[in-house]
Amino acid sequence: MRARLALRLSSIDVEIQEIELSNRPPELYAVSSKGTVPVLVLSDGVVIDESIEIVKWAMSVDEHALQLVGECDGEFKHNLDRYKYATRYEDVDSNKHRAAGSVFLLRLNELLSKQQYLSGDEFGAADICIAPFVRQFRIADITWFDEQSWSFLNNWLQGYLESEDFEAIMIKVKP
Repeated sequence: MRARLALRLSSIDVEIQEIELSNRPPELYAVSSKGTVPVLVLSDGVVIDESIEIVKWAMSVDEHALQLVGECDGEFKHNLDRYKYATRYEDVDSNKHRAAGSVFLLRLNELLSKQQYLSGDEFGAADICIAPFVRQFRIADITWFDEQSWSFLNNWLQGYLESEDFEAIMIKVKP
């Protein structure tokens, strides 16, 4: 979602090819030995196979955004995975990871109490990279999430979820 949104907001036309992760085609491994998505193959044959790298290629990303995204991709994502998918891990207390993830969300809420977006005055790279994971955290328990006292974060997330850009990147493409 990060890569799709960055490309859309940068008005870069791409051909989207969906794959089934349970049945990865050889063509995926032919362009990226990692076999992960997203993968962007440029017209000159250069391959970019990390979402943050695609975002950085498509748009301007400042140090503040990179730091915030790094925190999201590190500790927050670790806690999100163990909160939302606790059954995939041994001896995991999902509530402990929900509480730990909430610390980051409270920090985002504080930041959003001072500015409209995580990136400042405009929806930018930090918003693009963090919104999908905040959405996933909310999906794990929507009622609980909506009851929390992070109104600025909730308003920001709802704005993202109700945007035309979000709707456009969520289109389903046949694998």
